[in-house]
Amino acid sequence: MGRVTVDSEPSKDTLDLVDRTSVKIAVLIPCYNEEQAIARVVKGFQSCLPSAAIYVYDNNCTDRTSEVAKQAGAIVRRETRQGKGHVVRRMFADIEADVYVMVDGDGTYDATQAPLMVETLLAGPCDMVTAIRDFTYCLNYQQAHTYGTKALAFLVNKIFGGKLQDMFSGYRAFSRRFVKSFPMVSAGFEIETELTIHALELQMKTAEVKAPYFDREPGSTSKLRAFRDGFRVLFMIIRFVKEERPLQLFASLGTMSALLSVGLGIPLVITYLHTGLVPRIPTAILSSALMLLGFLGFILGFILSSVTTARREARRLSYLGIPPVKM
Repeated sequence: MGRVTVDSEPSKDTLDLVDRTSVKIAVLIPCYNEEQAIARVVKGFQSCLPSAAIYVYDNNCTDRTSEVAKQAGAIVRRETRQGKGHVVRRMFADIEADVYVMVDGDGTYDATQAPLMVETLLAGPCDMVTAIRDFTYCLNYQQAHTYGTKALAFLVNKIFGGKLQDMFSGYRAFSRRFVKSFPMVSAGFEIETELTIHALELQMKTAEVKAPYFDREPGSTSKLRAFRDGFRVLFMIIRFVKEERPLQLFASLGTMSALLSVGLGIPLVITYLHTGLVPRIPTAILSSALMLLGFLGFILGFILSSVTTARREARRLSYLGIPPVKM
């Protein structure tokens, strides 16, 4: 998978190019109670991407988010199933565009980086461009969150062969090919992990753009719960290891089972060679069962690996069946 990191401000030429392009751009903003910031977010993207359609999806807001967004000029729609993953699934299914820019509605991301992200996507051409968050501008961000996100990102990169720096950024640009071939299963904030793994598994070309990350508006509260959502992301990673790397997973479990069997069995074998007796029958049965489980783990890993390869090829064919953007 190709990966590019872009570290620059959007130039006037970039702004003009994005503004002149015939490419249809959609800005997707999932929202839950973002009344304080949503107007500024909508107007910011209207200014930076004047040809784009701005969509705000109300995820059961209990404040005036929808009303404020509509007054600011956004197209407001509603998703009743609670959770960011459900909202993104609905947006990807309903909205037709050539380029999709997805951003949180809390005002923490810089709209002026959107033209650079779109141009990077088109010039690559790439399937996903991620904004790497620069926390220099964020005074209230907890350092513990950074350590946790880096640890989980390292785990995903190690397992799935990636080099992405900010796996949990909520500010991304996607090609139509990416969006319409994305088999989403996430319900909540683990959606960013699934987006990353989808790109890695299909070996899509991706890029990263450094962008400032700001504090929330006064009176606005984060919906992220560090431990709860961190564990949900961890379980999502384990799930994808099972589905995308079954041979490695079950072979590892089978190896551990076989080694434990050998560890239990060696003393029994030594005793038998010296006395001709097996004094601990339950241990012998357990050792035999563990070796059988180890063998079955390898067999299951090979079978599921073949199934995974077929599924990956089907997803790749679905991806290739969607025509690329024509400038």
